Amino acid sequence: MQVLYEDNHTIAVSKTCHEIVQGDKTGDTPLSEMVKAYIKEKYQKPGEVFLGVTHRLDRPTTGVVLFARTSKALTRLNAMFQSHEQIQKTYWAIVEKSGVGSRISENGDVRLENYLWRNEKQNKSFVVKPGTKDAKRAVLTYKAIAHSDRYTLLEINLETGRHHQIRCQLAAIGCPIKGDLKYGAKRSNPDGGISLHARKIEFVHPVSKLPISITAPVPDDTLWQTLAGTVE
Repeated sequence: MQVLYEDNHTIAVSKTCHEIVQGDKTGDTPLSEMVKAYIKEKYQKPGEVFLGVTHRLDRPTTGVVLFARTSKALTRLNAMFQSHEQIQKTYWAIVEKSGVGSRISENGDVRLENYLWRNEKQNKSFVVKPGTKDAKRAVLTYKAIAHSDRYTLLEINLETGRHHQIRCQLAAIGCPIKGDLKYGAKRSNPDGGISLHARKIEFVHPVSKLPISITAPVPDDTLWQTLAGTVE
């Protein structure tokens, strides 16, 4: 587990594609419990360690995850995530270049607005017509920031936070994320994950009110390293 940032009220770590943020039916040890163990050992804390989950990443997704170390921070961060104010998450995604077509601009952001409906049994979201029962409005912007012969690296910013939003909306325009078989990728990634990475989180600290920016390194993978290297 790689700690990216910590203070008295918050802690951020870099998640791998094999980790889950919270416990689920698999019974695998969640990242939240790993962070608790880290805090307990580092600070020699007696008893139960408080840790609040402020947001989640899909299991096959990598990148920065922010936790709250105090109830005050948890309450304020939850409100920020719900309102999408004073907090911004930036994602990177690798998609097949052949699927991009003319939908990706080299000169600025492209805005996608759809209505998504979640199928609970399939654990999958679908783009549907406005007015469909239980459908929710989903908005994101994206732009191309790097290319290889076969792939394009996108930078994505969310205006809403829906189930599988980035995966679903990109697939709907013919740009499934590399390795994401659920949403139309041609083949899986060797590590079992998908090439979607929570690259950065920027927010106003819930207690100090100072601006905080936390960046997660891309996965230790040749394609990721190559594409990221051309950006940095």
